[in-house]
Amino acid sequence: SPCQRGSDIFAAITENSPMGQFIANTNLTAEPGSNGLHLCLEGPNVHWIFLDGPTIRLNTSHSRVLDREVQGSLLIAQLICHDNVVQRHYRIQIQILNENDNKPEFSQESTRATISELAAVNTVVFTVKAMDADGDMLRYTIDPYFRIDQSNSGNVVLDKPLDYETKTNLKMLIWAMETNTAERFSTSTEVIVSVQDGDDQYPHFLPCVPLSLELPVCTNPSYSTNVTEKQKFSPGPVKAEDGDRGLDTPLKYSILSNDWDRFVINSSTGQITLTKAAEDRRQTPFFRLNIMQASQLDDPIKYSIASVLVRVVAENMYPPVFNQSTYKGFVVQSSSPAAIVSTYGNQVLLIQVSDLDFPDGRNPNVQYSLYSPSVTEGLYHITQGGVLIAKTDRLYAFDRHIIQVIARDEESGEEVSASVDIEVLQRGQA
Repeated sequence: SPCQRGSDIFAAITENSPMGQFIANTNLTAEPGSNGLHLCLEGPNVHWIFLDGPTIRLNTSHSRVLDREVQGSLLIAQLICHDNVVQRHYRIQIQILNENDNKPEFSQESTRATISELAAVNTVVFTVKAMDADGDMLRYTIDPYFRIDQSNSGNVVLDKPLDYETKTNLKMLIWAMETNTAERFSTSTEVIVSVQDGDDQYPHFLPCVPLSLELPVCTNPSYSTNVTEKQKFSPGPVKAEDGDRGLDTPLKYSILSNDWDRFVINSSTGQITLTKAAEDRRQTPFFRLNIMQASQLDDPIKYSIASVLVRVVAENMYPPVFNQSTYKGFVVQSSSPAAIVSTYGNQVLLIQVSDLDFPDGRNPNVQYSLYSPSVTEGLYHITQGGVLIAKTDRLYAFDRHIIQVIARDEESGEEVSASVDIEVLQRGQA
């Protein structure tokens, strides 16, 4: 009987093969003169194959493609052969061969992670995984700050120390690439890492003055203020902040030394209060306080120290004043390097303020300075006695300059100003 000449069929076909692709021969044909040989297919996957005479071929279409990742790796069916005498059943097993038709994919296009800035270098901080439907081996690559030691592990290792104070967020790409295929398909995912502030900074007083651009460590300022003799009032607060901005731990203020029992400081706000007036500034012209400020109450080891200079000044009832708002001055052009500016009657021009807080009207704490337009900058100088000196070898006859004189009381901080209108005369004109 022809049916007895058959055998079980074991074949293989690549996924995505076209319609009608040859799979196997049954080797079953009718003998000449026989009444007929009948072949048919049955089984769970019979819809993927059809008989073309004694040949088994693939049954697909544009809308129905043989996909190993969907169908699995094996098609199972059976071939039934019968004639007028014998009926036989043969197994059909068709292995679906993998084709690299899928790119690796991360489960998310972007990932967020949070890492403490105190995380130790060389520790695994998070893991990312990409999947390849074809089962291909993947290798991961990553941007700086992190590394992946075992290229196919997905374990992200911290490669550089983190610092919340300089960088609070990191954005990077992680790439996954096939390593055992010719196509080397790859994919990427964006990882946004939030750096979590750790308690690694000491507090500092404000304003923060960095040592340098390369070394952004705050140097503590020296505070200064004035108090008036025989008066009691609050000189004001000092202010500090935790160097760990993300933690912003509450701080405690205290006075270390040199307060002579005259000052108290609010431990929470830093407000300094004068408790006893300074009776005579000649005996105690100033106080210098050392103020300690400690960070979190459970970690007093982290602290910072600043100094406060409290100057005792005389009672200031009157501001300094110029006796006129505009002064007139003359200077003769000369080849000599300098000359004193004069006024009407060829008298020396004196530009001085008077202060009624002093019996003779002369405040020894007043300092004079000039504010000049750029065109006259460096041409004039004022002494602390109020005398103007001109650099005559840099002047030109018939020029006219208007400059401003500023008088500042260094004790009270008060400032006043007056203008000086200066004409440059030619030789013999005075």
